[in-house]
Amino acid sequence: MKILTVIGARPQFIKASVISREIAALSGFKEIIVHTGQHFDENMSQIFFNQMNIPIPDYNLNINSLPHGALTGRMIQGIEEIIMKEKPDWIIVYGDTNSTLAGALAGKKMQYKIAHIEAGLRSFNNDMPEEINRLLTDKISDLLFCPTSTAVGNLALSGITGSKVILSGDIMLDAFLYYLPQAKAPKIKIPPEYLLSTIHRPENTDNPVNLNNIFSALNYIAKDIPLIIPLHPRTTQIIDKTQFDNITFIQPVGYFEMLYLLQHCSLVLTDSGGLQKEAFFMKKPCVTIREETEWSELIQNGFNVLAGSDYNNIISSTSIMLNKEMDFSLELYGKGNAGKIILSELI
Repeated sequence: MKILTVIGARPQFIKASVISREIAALSGFKEIIVHTGQHFDENMSQIFFNQMNIPIPDYNLNINSLPHGALTGRMIQGIEEIIMKEKPDWIIVYGDTNSTLAGALAGKKMQYKIAHIEAGLRSFNNDMPEEINRLLTDKISDLLFCPTSTAVGNLALSGITGSKVILSGDIMLDAFLYYLPQAKAPKIKIPPEYLLSTIHRPENTDNPVNLNNIFSALNYIAKDIPLIIPLHPRTTQIIDKTQFDNITFIQPVGYFEMLYLLQHCSLVLTDSGGLQKEAFFMKKPCVTIREETEWSELIQNGFNVLAGSDYNNIISSTSIMLNKEMDFSLELYGKGNAGKIILSELI
């Protein structure tokens, strides 16, 4: 059996590593990996392949730094050519990026079977490009692997039900458990207590008012507790770091270094989707700097709070979450065996 895997962004590299290990352990299986090039910065891409022993992609389309339509269109064209050559039994796509949608559209138009891992997520905010990618990819996929029962319910609301919908658990939990023993400290001076933050979403970085509110709030918080931010390339180009002298800015780090920073921080402030879950896996409270989240179960169970981009909300939410007692024993994302469940369905 031949499986064609389409990836293009940092979180997808981590998720795909789980399936690649499962495929490698089976006889009669071959995986073809297509890297669209969506994340092309060394610290956002190649370091993950090197660190995590992910197989080097068979194809790298090197498509990036274009508007959404041009980016997705170029990806579809490139992926179509690879599909015609490789003729896979299954095409696997992950999450909600332009690479996800491009892989699904290219394969479906050519009548190949599509498996969507991390299906059924919804922010219910159609202004987010990721939400459009989710809706369209879910609609045309042949198998939909859901990380949570909430995701299964979201698909049902869209009329997608039946045997094609599988509650697999979250593949990120598989990766987290596998790689946690390899967590290592980044080459920076790390204080005994600190908060960890990441900010990269366009609704925050492309809005000057939101961006100033967020970083002013983080700078205020960092007067009392040191705050470390691995700074996304997009955000680096926009902010003046000298205005926020209480914050420790560092370069983006590899997954092992990020695990270490998560492991030793007191709290996470982020607008990332995946980092909200990883905070939960690491038993850390989280403040999400967005108006909504795909991971609603974290909000409902009190492990996460939505602060938006409001200066006062970010500060007060951080204080509340730092002083809140939490029981992290709930199994919200399965048992860490999503990879095995997914491969068993594809066979």
